Amino acid sequence: MSTRTTAPTVSIVVPVRNEADNVAPLIEEIAAALDGRWDYEIVYVDDGSTDATAERLTAIMAERGTVRQIRHEKSSGQSAAVRTGVRAARGPIVATLDGDGQNNPEFLPELIMAIEKGEGRIGLAAGQRVGRKDTGFKKFQSRVANKVRSRVLSDGTRDTGCGLKAFRREVFLSLPYFDGLHRFLPALVRREGYDIAYVDVTDRPRRSGVSNYGFFDRLWIGIIDLAGVWWLIRRKKSTPVATEVLRHD
Repeated sequence: MSTRTTAPTVSIVVPVRNEADNVAPLIEEIAAALDGRWDYEIVYVDDGSTDATAERLTAIMAERGTVRQIRHEKSSGQSAAVRTGVRAARGPIVATLDGDGQNNPEFLPELIMAIEKGEGRIGLAAGQRVGRKDTGFKKFQSRVANKVRSRVLSDGTRDTGCGLKAFRREVFLSLPYFDGLHRFLPALVRREGYDIAYVDVTDRPRRSGVSNYGFFDRLWIGIIDLAGVWWLIRRKKSTPVATEVLRHD
């Protein structure tokens, strides 16, 4: 077992709820994608799991000093779990992916490099799914939601639901927080004056278990959030150029 003494360059944040069987193989894939390329940590946020997720993570932590675990006492939702992970992250660059195995970690390097090469201009690198492996009904839901969001917000993004994203920690934490934030990141990052980089990623079938973050339980809240983000964008005022006047002795 190794113990980290210095801050990593990259933090990988993985929100999970009841994903015990998916924890170990996903961590192996993340390590395979990043080992030797960046000094990194993997921050799992257990969003009130009632299965063996916590125990599996604890066992892995005993072997891998790069893995951290943060637990929510009760489930608070995916956006809350992502925010908890980003706030706990020690790296200036944060990448996220879903914990069910559908997001392939092999795309993490491309997302991270897009942020690094952006030299402060790129605020978000967003994965865009191709060849989705969800059911026909879920793909239909996603198409409708993305079309409505794109039409209302004009955020230039065809797919905001992909969990594969990378951004600078300070940019994320500067955004207004609300439940559902992760679905509106492109619009909010553009609101702050940053550009977006897009990376096509291939989707995979879920390894095991069932989806823990449903559609109908967030539908109406999502509509309200959409209206709220629309309002935020239109109320944005330019940031004044400020210069401190120094005293002359």
